[in-house]
Amino acid sequence: MSWAAAAARKLAGISQSSDPPALTGGLLYRSYGSGSSGSRKRSLPWRVVSIGAISLAGGLVLSAVNDLAIFHGCTTKAIEKAADNPKVVEAIGVPIVRGPWYEASLEVGHRRRSVSCTFPVSGPHGSGSFQIEATRNGEDGMLSFLRHHDWEILTMEAHLHVPSDDEQQKTLVKVASNGSAQSGEPE
Repeated sequence: MSWAAAAARKLAGISQSSDPPALTGGLLYRSYGSGSSGSRKRSLPWRVVSIGAISLAGGLVLSAVNDLAIFHGCTTKAIEKAADNPKVVEAIGVPIVRGPWYEASLEVGHRRRSVSCTFPVSGPHGSGSFQIEATRNGEDGMLSFLRHHDWEILTMEAHLHVPSDDEQQKTLVKVASNGSAQSGEPE
């Protein structure tokens, strides 16, 4: 073999042995073995960035699941309270069904112990939305977000749309924390 051919093979990364390129560190595969200290220095920042990104994504997912659990808990309590109110039952009927979570708004405050929420509802005779303010009963602990909490509805306002023969009729029903109801005039 001539020296020019050997130099060309060396520049191309092909050894003179008959071993496959994967074992010799040829162009097809690159070995990142423990033999080079440069790869360790290069991979440490990538490990830190990877762990940070995974931690951030996990925290966001945990927060979203916690907010969804809060939404489900307080809206379930509000629907139970509304089903006991004769004005709401008269307006939209029973069963009262909660609308999709993505059409709701949720404001969580003070260490996730208070919540203000607006969510759509529907019944056999009409539909509308509930606006509630609630507080959570129970203790805070290390993993308290995993437990079911009892919510106390402080105020609840129902904006209900009841269809009529001539046009849409809107009835406003306000429910106080003691269960009394005030009915607004149709608009």
